[in-house]
Amino acid sequence: MLAQNKTTPFIIGYRLYVLAFFIFLAAPLIAAGAFAFNDSMFPSLPWQGFTLDWFFSDQEPMLGMFHDRRLLQGLYYSFVIAIFVAALSVFVGTTNAFLFVRGNFPAKNFFYIMMVVPLVIPGVILGISILVLASDTANYVDDALNLELEFLRPGIFLVVLGQFSFIATITSLVITARLKKFDETMEEAALNLGASRARVLRTITLPFLRPAMIAAGIVAFLVSFENFNTTLFLVGSEAPLTITMYDRMAKVGSTPVLNAVSFFLMIGSGLLAIISILVQRDKSKQ
Repeated sequence: MLAQNKTTPFIIGYRLYVLAFFIFLAAPLIAAGAFAFNDSMFPSLPWQGFTLDWFFSDQEPMLGMFHDRRLLQGLYYSFVIAIFVAALSVFVGTTNAFLFVRGNFPAKNFFYIMMVVPLVIPGVILGISILVLASDTANYVDDALNLELEFLRPGIFLVVLGQFSFIATITSLVITARLKKFDETMEEAALNLGASRARVLRTITLPFLRPAMIAAGIVAFLVSFENFNTTLFLVGSEAPLTITMYDRMAKVGSTPVLNAVSFFLMIGSGLLAIISILVQRDKSKQ
């Protein structure tokens, strides 16, 4: 009984800490979402009443996000970029997983570390480095061969390349962790029964990796969609949503339409996160 009483203050303190932690995380999101429904020109108190105009209104000055052409274009470009980055990252992440789990080659640990390095390099440095390399290459080719390589100028290609440079590492780690759990005797049994390596890969190995591949793709999509610091240095005229929102904030200031966009993204990101968790659940435990 005495021991239980001694632990009570610790338990209370721990619960208060957990509560404060989640309040700290959730309060800004709740505030941003709430002001998306405020019938006011400014995202601030006092509360002026509930409205959906910041989502659906087609009239100025309360033009809703679904009628704001620039925001919709930014949303479209972000979606296109994220799809390309996610697809490339999952493909390369899967091949990297096989390379580092199944492969044996000199300096394997060194190359594994080099694969992880982009995760610890600031996104600003990655963006600047890729921009300088691409621009110098394009300028050299233009001067030497009189050939203009437009895809090496700021634009969607460089944004995809810049985001891919570190997001591929994330997908590689996720899929590698899954592949390490695979029982290779299943492949050996199928090969002994006459199946080709391509069929074993298609019917046994890749289905086992599918949950990790889907989850990694979702994570890659979300990280790409919200990326700002690397994208800022590589973007051209096709500005994705994060850059469009930053530009709007810098020129006009904060308005509830940005809160509406934030609420929309929070809901979408939350749904994708739930799907990612459900996909990775072990079916045998359901």
